[in-house]
Parts: sequence; C-alpha cells; structure tokens
Amino acid sequence: MDARDEQALQAAKLYYGEDLTQAAVAEALGVSRPTVAKLIQHAHDRGWVSITVHDPRERSSALAEELAGRYNLAEVRLAQPVHDRAEALLADLGRIGAEVLDELVVDGMLVGVSWGRTMLSTALQLRRKHVRGVEIIQLKGGQSHSDRSTEDLQTINGFCAAYDAWARTLPLPGIFDSVETKRIVEEDRHIARILALGRAVDLAVFTVGGVSPDSLALNLGLLTEDERRLLLERAVGDACSRFFRADGGVAVPEIDARTVGIELHQLRALPARLLIAGGADKADAIEVALRTGLATHLVIDAPTARRVLDLAGPGQG
Repeated sequence: MDARDEQALQAAKLYYGEDLTQAAVAEALGVSRPTVAKLIQHAHDRGWVSITVHDPRERSSALAEELAGRYNLAEVRLAQPVHDRAEALLADLGRIGAEVLDELVVDGMLVGVSWGRTMLSTALQLRRKHVRGVEIIQLKGGQSHSDRSTEDLQTINGFCAAYDAWARTLPLPGIFDSVETKRIVEEDRHIARILALGRAVDLAVFTVGGVSPDSLALNLGLLTEDERRLLLERAVGDACSRFFRADGGVAVPEIDARTVGIELHQLRALPARLLIAGGADKADAIEVALRTGLATHLVIDAPTARRVLDLAGPGQG
C-alpha cells in the first residue's frame, strides 16, 4: 500500500464514516476538492468501499400485502428495479432470495433446491450462517445434453458452502428418453433415497420458467422437436421441470411421465416453499404457480407482481 492508497482510505473514511462534505474532507487533508473526488473514486476502484441501499419497499408495501392476501402467502418480498436490464433483475432477485433464506434456514433442516439462472444467482449471494445438520437435496435431475448448462452443481455447492451442509444430488437428466429407463433408474436404492428425501424436505427453494423457444428447459437436448412444439402450444411454464398449463394441469403427460424429480402435487404438500422468480416473460407462469398453491413465500420484482395481479383479475386467486 502506497501513500495514495493510504490517503484514499482517509478520504473515504472521512466522507462516508464521518459524513463530511468533500469540501470538509479537502480541508482536513489539505488537498483540493477535485483531489478528494479522485481519492474517493480510487478507494472504490480498489474495492475498499461498499454501499448498500436498504429499500424498505422490499419488505413491506401495499403491493406485497395485496399479493400475500390474494394467494395466501406467508411472506412476499419485492425487488424494486430501477431499470429493466435482465442481469440487474436477476441479481436483485437472488440477493433478496438469499436474505429470506438467511431467516428461514435453521439447524437440522432439509432444504430442497432446484436449478436455473435465478437459483444460481441466489446461491452465489447466500451469506454464511452457522447452522448444524442441514442437508441440501436436489429436487430434480440437472444434467444437460446440449451446450446449455443448468449450473445445478454450482447452485448446490453454493447452498452447501453457506450452511456447511451435506449435498444429496441427482446426477441425472431431468427428462429420460423413456418411462422404462426412468423406472429402472429410480429403482436404484441411492436414487430412490434422494427422491424420497426431496418429497420430505422442510423447505423447497425453486423458481418457475416461462415457455418460449429460448427457454432453458426446452434447450437441454432432452426433448424432440415434436415435444418442444407441443410444450410451446400447451404449456405456460414449468416448476422443477414439471410443465403446466394455464389451469395448472400437466401440459404433456407423456413428457411428465419421463421427468425425474418432485411432482407438483408433492411440492404443494411441503410445509414451506420459497418461489424466487421475476421478469415479464414469467408473469403467466408465476400467476399459475401462485394460484395453484405452489408457494408459501415469494420473492418477485414489483413490475411483475403488478402484472401477476392484473392477470389474476379482481377477487380471483
């Protein structure tokens, strides 16, 4: 650390820690105001300054209360994006999801985890918490047969690192080529045990996906072109790779029968279910998921929350 570094730290501490103006910092250090601005920027560039904005609307608002009441949710947290860039929204959803998990995860808990970009964002922003006996259970197969990755193992590892937990993974594709292959694999005692644990977790953490030609779940090399077409025609979304229609029913039973992991009715039966999802392209899928009781806790962005309520219509839910 050189003299400029030390002076930058002094400037940053006076400006942020003592709440002095740049003019007052300049006087204290015997430098000009432009120099103070450069010193503060230098401190930022070196990673010595972090700024956190605590938005009270994320925890409590009329919109959150309306969503919670409409869909009988225990808790709703709202991301408040300042622009519509997808990466920024993903980061906000993951950050708030991680904050909710910090409150929900306790000693001895079985935590079921799905995969997806939102889940990875959450996993990467989890804070370490000193809990004992936590196990992380993969709720669905995550192997890809294409150049698109589910990042399932990185997601599981993020949860395990945060909670010093054991991982129970499913080293399988989400959808098999045949029902018979799936049946044989699920009869393996190790796989059967993990699937049973998934049906018995204390807390499920999952997202939902919309259905479009670019959807991750449709581009893992697990479906034929005809099956992709059927899903695009019939499905509005998926949760844990279970594709559902607008009424919440199974979109294509032949595909669902080959899918590995927790089923939607089993997900609904779990005691706590944290849904982390947002973005206009997922509004229809989120509305169906909430209407059919898939979630008890929700992290969503405010614009999508308003769209979900518009889709529900007055007095529905």
